[in-house]
Amino acid sequence: MAVGARSGRDEGEERPHDAVGNEIDEDGAEAQSHRSFWKELPLLIGIALLLALLIKTFLVQAFSIPSDSMQDTLQRGDRVLVDKLTPWFGSEPERGEVVVFHDPANWLSGEPTPEPNFAQKALSWIGLMPSAEEKDLIKRTIAIGGDTVECKKGGPVVVNGKALDEPYIYPGNTPCDDAPFGPIKVPQGKIWVMGDHRQNSQDSRYHMQDSTQGFVPVDKVVGRAVVIAWPVTRWSTLPVPDTFDQPGIGNQAAATALGLGAAGLAPVGLGPAALGLAGAVPLVMWRRRRLTTGRTDG
Repeated sequence: MAVGARSGRDEGEERPHDAVGNEIDEDGAEAQSHRSFWKELPLLIGIALLLALLIKTFLVQAFSIPSDSMQDTLQRGDRVLVDKLTPWFGSEPERGEVVVFHDPANWLSGEPTPEPNFAQKALSWIGLMPSAEEKDLIKRTIAIGGDTVECKKGGPVVVNGKALDEPYIYPGNTPCDDAPFGPIKVPQGKIWVMGDHRQNSQDSRYHMQDSTQGFVPVDKVVGRAVVIAWPVTRWSTLPVPDTFDQPGIGNQAAATALGLGAAGLAPVGLGPAALGLAGAVPLVMWRRRRLTTGRTDG
């Protein structure tokens, strides 16, 4: 005995108007998502720029090599990333490190300074390009405060009685035959710097009659160059040569209190802008997720 009759569709089967409604909902949600993305884009850009500026100021900054004074270690036109973090913790330059420093006493007097356009100024402000307005130099730290350094014609550079083996010197150059010096005691808070292209470097040796006596004040040091970032064919780090780790070379100088200088703690694989963008994306995505969750719960 029949107790009921089957309808023309199974229970739960989607009716045509239901399908249309779902399609409209999906299209509306997708359109809303697109509109939401474009609304979030200015926030994403703003956060990325802010983080890039903070990274450039406190962590890492790009600098361009303007001369041949550091060949073959660095070539003209190379872009290096400079660790600016560790000096904030009281770390000072160590022997063997390649450092960027502000001109201590008109060492670059007479050198032309290019006039950047608006785009170059904007890119240098956020760290995508090195500043063309600042007069900075890049050299290798040979001796630090408390060290005794000298170099006689025909001989090697000697630090605290230890002769340096310098394979990084430009091929065909001598350690100091063009400008021998010393012995000289480096004052505390100062460093003695030399270029790797010794016969083409106006370094500490050539400024001994200046007000700085050839020394670079530590507070003029921007940071340590830790990696060659551009061109990609020259990607490499800039480690401290083994000769500066030989036993006894540091007998006359105190080590830095925190020991951070040699570590190169700043993230050096990316420039400030890229790091800023990488930091901005998670923040914006988190904000969007919170907003979406709030609408769903409501």
